[in-house]
Amino acid sequence: MKTVAIIGSGFGGLALAVRLQGRGYKVTIYEKQEKVGGHAYQLKKDGYTFDMGPSLITATEIIDDVFKSTGEEREKYLEYIPLDPYYRIYFHDKTFIDYNGDSDAMKSQLAKFNKDDAKAYDKFMEYSSKLYKIVISDRMGSQPFLSMKDFFKAAPKIISTKSMLSCYTNVKFFFKDFRSRFIFSFHPLFIGGSPFNSPSLYLMIPYLEKVGGVWFTEGGMYSLIEALEKVFKKHGGIVKTSTEVHRIIIEDGKAVGVKTKNGEEKFDLVVSNTHFAHTYKDLIEQDKLTKWKKDNVNKMKYSMSCYLAYIGTKKQYPELMHHTLILSERYKGLIDDIFENKILADDFSMYLHVPTKTDSSMAPEGCESMYVLIPTPNLKADVDWKVEKDRFTRRVLNFLENDFGMKDLQKNIDFLEVFTPMDFLSERNNYLGSAWGVQPTLFQSANFRPHNRSEDVENLYLVGASTHPGAGVPGVLLTAETTEKLIMKDHPI
Repeated sequence: MKTVAIIGSGFGGLALAVRLQGRGYKVTIYEKQEKVGGHAYQLKKDGYTFDMGPSLITATEIIDDVFKSTGEEREKYLEYIPLDPYYRIYFHDKTFIDYNGDSDAMKSQLAKFNKDDAKAYDKFMEYSSKLYKIVISDRMGSQPFLSMKDFFKAAPKIISTKSMLSCYTNVKFFFKDFRSRFIFSFHPLFIGGSPFNSPSLYLMIPYLEKVGGVWFTEGGMYSLIEALEKVFKKHGGIVKTSTEVHRIIIEDGKAVGVKTKNGEEKFDLVVSNTHFAHTYKDLIEQDKLTKWKKDNVNKMKYSMSCYLAYIGTKKQYPELMHHTLILSERYKGLIDDIFENKILADDFSMYLHVPTKTDSSMAPEGCESMYVLIPTPNLKADVDWKVEKDRFTRRVLNFLENDFGMKDLQKNIDFLEVFTPMDFLSERNNYLGSAWGVQPTLFQSANFRPHNRSEDVENLYLVGASTHPGAGVPGVLLTAETTEKLIMKDHPI
């Protein structure tokens, strides 16, 4: 049997581990934390349960494929719970739209603000469906991109759909009202990208959500992590938690093992599910590298970071849905401050995940479990989070209580824990605290992203948000499929 070490157990590493174990490889996962999960870790305290990262399920067929790769049926491990609306989106003027996949409901809401936008909805979804076909149906998202030849094969589809233009640029062709333009262009923010700088292929997400729905699972997203871990172990996989990998062992230009606190262990091949920059800057000796030396790694554009407040409250808030967005008046200006100007602005937009709207067991009776996510610049910004953490938290809580209107929020807080960009660096080994890794710009997509097979080290592979096709749960699961294809080609059993 071919032996494989996988460093990290986020959705990408865990999905690849399941796939390879199902194919007959002998896989060992190494995880720094006490439990598997990576960015999809779970926080449980004082009766409250929080998903610390990913919070929604889309493209269920991609998840189900991971279970099927071992002959398992996902239904035996967990059930999907449909959400409606997918999100409630509050705008600065207190108007809101309940975003879902119902065409009539969406057109009715859009028409309140701009009748022409309502008429454009079907046309936009037709456009989005073409992008969906390219990425999902035609499986471009799981095809390895290793050279310009691979890129040019896909170029005609990219050109014909104007996918090289930014998401916001293309959305402007369809919609006029600022609400519509946000609703159909914001999705790159879910994968760490700017809507004003991410290629329009990501506009396939609205159609993906429309035809596939948005889902949750009882117990939260971590129940999916636990299900994948069960399948992996059931089929003979080995998990070593609280075991951080300090070095990838390279001999004669080949990855041959890993070094941990317990010493060195040898493998036929190694896969890194850690942050791309951490892999090449910290886990590999620089004299072993050609392309991805530190200077080149540093030149890449990295995603934004975020501020997260995990809040348990003694009362519930009916104005919040399972997924709620609360927006600043500024859109492009705020995004520019985060991605380009690298400043912590006076205003902010936020996303709230309130799983108790769907699963009351995630908080004590009558209470609410929620997290507040606010996009921030990464650690290239001149922000001292040791100083800013408490001050920013007060700003966030005051805004939610006094500006947004969550009555008596602060005196009803039963639990509060905060995670900042500094924690993404220290806890998750994320370079610059960039929560989603390499930013999804046009020239950092497909073969321009770090490859799923290392360009520098033989028998070393990458999986996760910084590889092709990119971040987000569906994207990361597709990186696992892409990397699996390469491993099976290079190391057949």
